[in-house]
Amino acid sequence: MTKAPIKLLMAASGTGGHLFPAIALAQQLPDYQIEWLGVPNRLETRLVPKEYKLHTISVEGFQKGFGFSSLFTLGKLAGSVLDVRKLLKAGNFQGVITTGGYIAGPSTIAARSLGLPVILHESNAFPGKVTRVFAPWCTSVALGFNVAAQYLPKAKTVYLGTPVRPEFRQPEIGASLDLPVPEGAPLIVVFGGSQGAVAINKLVRQSAPAWFDAGAYIVHLTGDNDPEAESLQHEKYISLPFYDNMAALLQRANLAISRSGAGSLTELAVCGTPAILIPYPYAAEDHQTYNAQVFTSVDAGLMFKQSDLTAESLQNEVLKLLCSPLELKTMGEKASSIAIPDSAEKMAKLVRSLVGK
Repeated sequence: MTKAPIKLLMAASGTGGHLFPAIALAQQLPDYQIEWLGVPNRLETRLVPKEYKLHTISVEGFQKGFGFSSLFTLGKLAGSVLDVRKLLKAGNFQGVITTGGYIAGPSTIAARSLGLPVILHESNAFPGKVTRVFAPWCTSVALGFNVAAQYLPKAKTVYLGTPVRPEFRQPEIGASLDLPVPEGAPLIVVFGGSQGAVAINKLVRQSAPAWFDAGAYIVHLTGDNDPEAESLQHEKYISLPFYDNMAALLQRANLAISRSGAGSLTELAVCGTPAILIPYPYAAEDHQTYNAQVFTSVDAGLMFKQSDLTAESLQNEVLKLLCSPLELKTMGEKASSIAIPDSAEKMAKLVRSLVGK
């Protein structure tokens, strides 16, 4: 008789920073039967590949501290724990993998109440609240940045980096850049993560004319929430809401201007792309600043607070870098030095050692 495949529930929801590492890991476990746990109307309903069956629960976090409304949130949490527990039992799952966020709470509680192993991946340099609470409950906590271990003293942590999709590690899979950017022309890539960044978009459009004069092309990924996304027109300017082939784009870029979400930083590091980092000022517990500091600590990028940045200062910083190709090259090499390109394979090895031995 053929042995049934090991069943895993992948609990990953919300932003690309949670979803892309989970998808990259799932691709390294083709012999496992993987089903997905998410939240209705979030990014996973579009990003999760069709071969993964998607289950959804209703859950949210304590964004505004504990108060009367928190009783309602607690009630939803309790209900979602029961829902996940029923799902795990009915589906005969043998383990849970989660990439943090709200969905990690009920997933971890439900799995551990059934004696199932839980592997949590924390991609940020400063772990989120859910990770800090539930990490000690987990069988293992894999870290995207080694500095995160100091905030999780009671957890069983292992530094493995953050998984990225195969095209980031193997340029031939990413293929060539299918955009009208001349070979050899300086290329600036601007992106704000999976949700875009309107404030950065505005600064870039104001700064762009000076960069065009310096010979640079700009590929600007604006997201889909920018009402002025089409306001700048220029032969050296390509504006898109999103771009699927980010691997080829970052491998071609001479410089990136970016938020500092963990997923974005991981992709920049693996591609060896020097960057100007502008942490999202409203990120939970300012975790994007902690992420950016990992880059700046090894001179792999420059960090600026959004509140301190003007169009003129951004314009001048970029012009200085464009005039210093050796500095850009060194920054890119420093970025590569903190990358773990085979993180997905290392994560898959961890999963195999803990689930279905």
